[in-house]
Amino acid sequence: MPKVLRIINRFNLGGPTFNAALLTKYMAPEFETMLVGGREESSEESSQHILNDLGIKAHYVDEMQRDIGLSNDRQAYKSIKKLINEFQPDIIHTHASKAGAIGRSAGIAYGKAKIVHTFHGHVFHSYFGKFKTKVYQNIERALALKTDRIIAISPRQKLELTKRYRICSEDKVEIIPLGFDLNRFQENVEEKRKSFREKYDIDDDEIAIGIIGRLVPIKNHKMFLDSIKQVLGKTNKKIRAFLIGDGEEREELKAYSTKLGLVYVNGDFEKGMKATVHFTSWIKNVDWANSGLDIIALSSLNEGTPVSLIEAQASCKPIVSTKVGGVSNIVLPNETALLSPSNCSGPFAENLLQLVENEDRRIEMGKKGWELVHEKYHYNRLVSDMKNLYTELLR
Repeated sequence: MPKVLRIINRFNLGGPTFNAALLTKYMAPEFETMLVGGREESSEESSQHILNDLGIKAHYVDEMQRDIGLSNDRQAYKSIKKLINEFQPDIIHTHASKAGAIGRSAGIAYGKAKIVHTFHGHVFHSYFGKFKTKVYQNIERALALKTDRIIAISPRQKLELTKRYRICSEDKVEIIPLGFDLNRFQENVEEKRKSFREKYDIDDDEIAIGIIGRLVPIKNHKMFLDSIKQVLGKTNKKIRAFLIGDGEEREELKAYSTKLGLVYVNGDFEKGMKATVHFTSWIKNVDWANSGLDIIALSSLNEGTPVSLIEAQASCKPIVSTKVGGVSNIVLPNETALLSPSNCSGPFAENLLQLVENEDRRIEMGKKGWELVHEKYHYNRLVSDMKNLYTELLR
């Protein structure tokens, strides 16, 4: 039985963990998989419950952390190299940037395995300054030369990797979209909706708008808050904004809400606390949250394939998003999502306003979402695609 060593950045709540866990579980019995990754940061939600639900035991490399640190990175490299020598994989498959750099370097040194890397996103714009971005591009180009296959999770991402940033040649890139267990987003929807809206004391005529993800600069939550402020000035409808997630910008975003005159609630909520903005921190059962929301938004400056938008469509919720990364590949513009340019609050607010004012359109757009994603982004398709790729590589 061929062996696969699967390495992810860290076991935090997000798309890479879901996909790595599902592949680890369902590639068997054709492939034996060892799953390796770093621990989540203090501001992130652990994904241990995902592993527990699937019955997966992962190997933790504590030194593999998000930030660059020569001492930690060197030790992480040594730890992974030791695991490789003990496990002796036929394929080493890395997911996301840090795991890709350290894992592929160790795999190249090993020299006896096929090397595969998945770009869940990239850092080639909007993360760093020009010099640092150039350094990362050059590192990725060097690693790509020794990588047997690079996986892009959308056609747009393949275009960026091969044409815009010239990381590798087209013949080295395979497009394999993400895959999830989406059925839970269709189960007990009314019961979940009632529960969510009762917890946050949301009236029947209030419109709940949610944005789900890390509270970090690249997600551009300030533009989201700007847009909420603009919508409030143009409608008589009652709206509530939910920032579901946590991260380094939490305190700054709370201060920014105050600056805009938006009353917020931080963390735990008690009935009678009326506010426009809710900082809920992480919510593990996102299907419960999605059921209670009316519109799901994304304001990012850069994305790979945003899981929150796949889950939004699985929940039959309309989307308002910036048109970045692979977003346009996973939604139907003007049918399941209204898209606007990156970092432009005016058009984003207008799209929000359209859906706030028009309940029929919200319902119509939501219905089309499930039709789009339920097969295309199911984990069965992901597993099948990956098995075919591995078999081809080993042949």
